[in-house]
Amino acid sequence: MNVVKVNGGNKNHKVFMYALSTCIWCKRTKQFLKDNDIDHEFVDVDLESAGERKKIEGDLASKDCYVYPALLVDGGRLIKGFKVDEIKEALGIR
Repeated sequence: MNVVKVNGGNKNHKVFMYALSTCIWCKRTKQFLKDNDIDHEFVDVDLESAGERKKIEGDLASKDCYVYPALLVDGGRLIKGFKVDEIKEALGIR
């Protein structure tokens, strides 16, 4: 899996995002995380090999997640879609 690491000053949470390279909501989520200086990682699922993509999609489906972006916070909380209030709450951003 081709994971991209984005260094940020706020390292209070482990943030991992499943995204699509062409998705406007994914781009907005990436920008939101950058604007708020959140240390995070992401993978653009559509740029992965067919086998890796199928594996990732299966993992997300097992979490009842069929939308992008999918933001995994601290390995447990899954935020489905670009939901600013939920993201802020999960990351302790005001």
